Amino acid sequence: MSINTISQKLAHSLEQLKLLQDQGIVALQSKILERGDRERLSKHGFIREIMRGWYIPSSPDEQMGDSTSWYASYWDFCAAYLDERLKQNWCLSPEQSIQLHIGDKTVPLQLLVRSPKGRNKPTSFIHNTSVFDIRSILPNPNQLLIVDNLRVYSLAAAIVHCSKNTFVDRPIQMRTALSMITDASEVLVVLLEGGHVTLAGRLTGAFRNIGRDLIADNIIKGMDAADYKIKEVDPFKDKASFNFDRREVSPYVNRMRLMWHAMRDDVIEHFPAVNVESINVDDYLTAVEDKFVSDAYHSLSIEGYRVTYELIKQISSGNWHPKQSDESKKHLDAMAAKGYWDAFRQVKLAVERVLHGENCGEVFEAVHGDWYLALFGPSVAAGIVKQSDLAGYRTGPVFIRKSMHTPPSREAVRDMMPALFDLLIAEENPVVRVILGHFIFVYIHPYFDGNGRMGRFIMNLMMASGGLSWTVVPVERREEYMQALEAASVEEDIVPFTRFINSLL
Repeated sequence: MSINTISQKLAHSLEQLKLLQDQGIVALQSKILERGDRERLSKHGFIREIMRGWYIPSSPDEQMGDSTSWYASYWDFCAAYLDERLKQNWCLSPEQSIQLHIGDKTVPLQLLVRSPKGRNKPTSFIHNTSVFDIRSILPNPNQLLIVDNLRVYSLAAAIVHCSKNTFVDRPIQMRTALSMITDASEVLVVLLEGGHVTLAGRLTGAFRNIGRDLIADNIIKGMDAADYKIKEVDPFKDKASFNFDRREVSPYVNRMRLMWHAMRDDVIEHFPAVNVESINVDDYLTAVEDKFVSDAYHSLSIEGYRVTYELIKQISSGNWHPKQSDESKKHLDAMAAKGYWDAFRQVKLAVERVLHGENCGEVFEAVHGDWYLALFGPSVAAGIVKQSDLAGYRTGPVFIRKSMHTPPSREAVRDMMPALFDLLIAEENPVVRVILGHFIFVYIHPYFDGNGRMGRFIMNLMMASGGLSWTVVPVERREEYMQALEAASVEEDIVPFTRFINSLL
């Protein structure tokens, strides 16, 4: 068979795959692809098998063991697979329904599902993930919703029916969910419909814990009017670190604020205070300048660019002229290095402002857009990056390679970034600003690209605000760095990341 014939057949198979993807089909059953197309796409890495008879789209450049395509497809795949196998007669558990209601699409190791057709055993997927379908009757139809094609308990029903241990084990998620309830009637309907006296007492205490006394009082009054006497019990281990503004119902903002307050004590405990002598601004800025070559090499290498010290030195000296070489002008790595130099100079100006006493959070809010424009300006000029990508925050979903954390939606980004600025502006501890400024920014992932480099720039701006020296994250410790960020994003454990950054000083 000629090479042209092979290419034509592969092109035909790709056309069939594109038609399915254009219809929004992510979970690919064997029966919807011709055998030849299926085998050809699988051989060349354009689809991968999740379990017998089920596939997802993938990228041919994915290496063995790479989980990116699976984590990116996970929720869509589960929705389609469960609909097919359980004939749309299923829903997620109350606890995992809450996870989706608050916008947390972290991939769980095991997805818990309820269905009258449940088999009471797990079904294994790839990368140690599975779904466990419990044989159980479903709640009343008025307590069910569809969120992103997933069948879930309504928010109020999920809060009522989740286990009491969830309040202790997942306090951030539960407080975030409670903050989304604006009126007692939302949960009272569920409580009264089922005569849930004990659960009413638990929720009364939970709402009072987060400062929503009016809702708590109205639950008591509503149950009392139906002749139910309840005993109020706070299901949380401790009091909420702040009261929730009843007008702030964005789950993304509330969850981020809860994470910040929950994590800051761990940051302070595991990042001992550093005694900093008085700073000479000129000497500090000279030291920053001296670290550029090393910082650029390591930061770009962490992101997978292949750059050399020589290229970086040439660019920073001003002796690099891309117009002299068409090949250089179109070279992604060279453009990234040039953009890093342009952005570094912008960051250095911001550092100078902070060293002269300006609030680091306010400076960051004012100039972070300039950093991003500088970072990708050369790539736009070379035609590598679309000009529209520099318009601001991302306009669609983004996935982090090999991470179980799914960054928030584009709408959530626009709520979360102003809240991040506010947290940085108000935070008094410079170490907390260093650690959480970097982590929360990459957790939000507000741009399609460049988030890691921006996060490390933020970290060093916050370093300056505490008189700490510019710090380079070495590429040799990339795996440790990424695992620490993953632990913070997926497990809400900031300690590994705190210890990692502290070890670099």
